[in-house]
Amino acid sequence: MSDKKNTPLNMYSSRRQILAGMSALPLAGLLPRFAHAAAPATAAVNSTGLAVTDDSVTVGILHSITGTMALSETGSVEAEKLAISQINDAGGVLGRKIKYIQEDGASDWPTFAEKARKLLDNDKCASVFGCWTSASRKAVLPVFEHYNGLLYYPTFYEGLEQSRNVIYTGQEATQQILAGLDWISKEKNAKTYYLLGSDYIWPRTANKIARKHIENHLKGSRVVGEEYFPLGDSQFNSVINKIKLMKPDVIYAIIVGGSNVAFYKQLKAAGLDLTKHNLMTISVTEDEILGIGGENIAGAYACMKYFESIKSPDNEKFVSAFKKMWGEKSVIGDVSQAAYLGPWLWKLSVEKAGTFDVSKVIDASPGIEFKNAPEGYVRIADNHHLWSKTLVGRARTDGQFDVVYETPDLMKPDPFPVGYQ
Repeated sequence: MSDKKNTPLNMYSSRRQILAGMSALPLAGLLPRFAHAAAPATAAVNSTGLAVTDDSVTVGILHSITGTMALSETGSVEAEKLAISQINDAGGVLGRKIKYIQEDGASDWPTFAEKARKLLDNDKCASVFGCWTSASRKAVLPVFEHYNGLLYYPTFYEGLEQSRNVIYTGQEATQQILAGLDWISKEKNAKTYYLLGSDYIWPRTANKIARKHIENHLKGSRVVGEEYFPLGDSQFNSVINKIKLMKPDVIYAIIVGGSNVAFYKQLKAAGLDLTKHNLMTISVTEDEILGIGGENIAGAYACMKYFESIKSPDNEKFVSAFKKMWGEKSVIGDVSQAAYLGPWLWKLSVEKAGTFDVSKVIDASPGIEFKNAPEGYVRIADNHHLWSKTLVGRARTDGQFDVVYETPDLMKPDPFPVGYQ
């Protein structure tokens, strides 16, 4: 891996590491209401050798806090720690406080697999909250299935996967890719698209799905260019010149991690004003804009299921609690919010099952509802994905988004849409 010293990413990560030392204050008024009951005996709730004692249960947190993906994943760690703190303040899970072991995937897929094995086999974690990229998820999936572990995966992704050992708390393709393309096609009368992505599983598969939708379902539409870049790449001037020459109606960007900083700064330097040129991203959230700078991406559209600017009592309480724990300058992106759901959904599933035993928790998960989630009501479907709404936001100079579209109803998750595989 390349030397990351003195980069904007590391300065950003260092600030967050300092903030991470701040302790959480009591979060009255935010927590869901659960009845407190006497803790059941350990033998009754742990028959498979998990790290459960009479007063604690251990879980894992597995994200990149170093490398190019730290820009995106640090917020997930913060959100998961906030949820764990709130759950503990509310009495824990089955009368036990949650302890966590945090490991760094270091933006390296083999490292993710190694750390997942440690958390499950050595540390006996009752669940793990983690990963961001599809490459990291694919790397750990055989480990979770082999050891019968339970992963809560928070990132919007390409779909085409369903595992008994994973709860997917982000959007799959029909909830994000197809819904977003339908919106911009109609709203902007878009006919030509230039597809961009980082060079790994998710962007390539997502753009494959996007191309099929554009060419087969959006009448009169076509893809005029498609290019990919190595993770961490910072040289985009060549493709920007091609975009300026082709003049597509929509730049469709799935660039991830620290590369976004260079890409959007170079777009602006090349004179591409995103208030006048349509750009839709499904990979940039408020977390990435903290590094990009709002002035460099203002006007771009993002298709997500959550924006920090959502106006609702539940979200306002969540944002307030997050900033109290991590600092007023912290921001919350879509994946961070989806990561926050993980510990809560696990708690609800454990308490429904009446045990920490992974197989029973998995069996209890379908149908679990989190009624006061920051994004709004969500429910776990039988396919382990979430029913949720889809939003389109337009980036502002202050790093936040104005919500310009919201599906009227919850969207049923469909990870295997017919005709897109």
